[in-house]
Amino acid sequence: MPFLIILLVIILIIAVKSIKVVRQSEVYIIERLGKFHKIADAGLTIIIPFADHVRSVVSLKEQTMDIPPQGVITEDNVTITIDTVVFYQITDPAKAVYEIQSLKRGIEYLAITTIRDIVGKMNLDSTFSSRDLINNQLRMLLDEATDKWGCKVNRVEIKDIRPPEDIRDAMEKQMNAERNKRAAILQAEGEKQAAITIAEGEKEAAILQAEADKESRIRRAAGEAEAIREVANAKAKEIQMVYDSIKKANPDDKLVQLKSLEALEEVAKGEANKVFIPFEATSALAGLGSIKEVMKDDKKKKKE
Repeated sequence: MPFLIILLVIILIIAVKSIKVVRQSEVYIIERLGKFHKIADAGLTIIIPFADHVRSVVSLKEQTMDIPPQGVITEDNVTITIDTVVFYQITDPAKAVYEIQSLKRGIEYLAITTIRDIVGKMNLDSTFSSRDLINNQLRMLLDEATDKWGCKVNRVEIKDIRPPEDIRDAMEKQMNAERNKRAAILQAEGEKQAAITIAEGEKEAAILQAEADKESRIRRAAGEAEAIREVANAKAKEIQMVYDSIKKANPDDKLVQLKSLEALEEVAKGEANKVFIPFEATSALAGLGSIKEVMKDDKKKKKE
């Protein structure tokens, strides 16, 4: 009876040693007699007890690694502290176990040296403005270097870049000065645009006012010209009526001369500087001059 119990215990131990359950997203590295035998995927795996054993359990999920903050000297001799995180994934579990003693340490040391090499070739301003460039260069270099370890580096992100306190204070002052400068420029641009808008408005208003004045003068002149034409037409009609009346009356020469003198009297009352005398009226004026001379002679004789 004790023998059976011992045998049952041995069978149970062998069964436990022989049956392995691999979880999802994991693989087992199985060695047989100290030599790599196979990679056990997720599910149930049977191994030979005492001959096979699990060398390592490797996760196939994407993993993250925080690189400790590192002091890095830039090209312009400024010491900055860079905090980095690396995202990687094991693609060949056998290489990750047998090609390097510690994959995480290898990635960490490689990332530190690569960061120092890249940032050491850049100045301080470039390190702040070229984070994406640094990330891409780090990822490519790490991915190339870790390929022989069965590892793929998917992303590298710089979490923080911290310059020294004195440099930080100087940068803050510079940023404040730049902000004040931009604000002053924007204010000046706004005032300039406002002045331009006001000037353009005044210019357009002056143009419209000038056009209105011009249109008003044109219309006023047209009205005055029309009024003059109407008056001239009315005068012409009056003259024609008078002429027709005189023509019908069949006047003699003395009456014509008398009417001419009356017309000259009306013309002389006008505001014109020059008076045009018809040729027919000159004989009448000459007669008046003769009458005036005769009257002067008569006065002289009476005085004598």
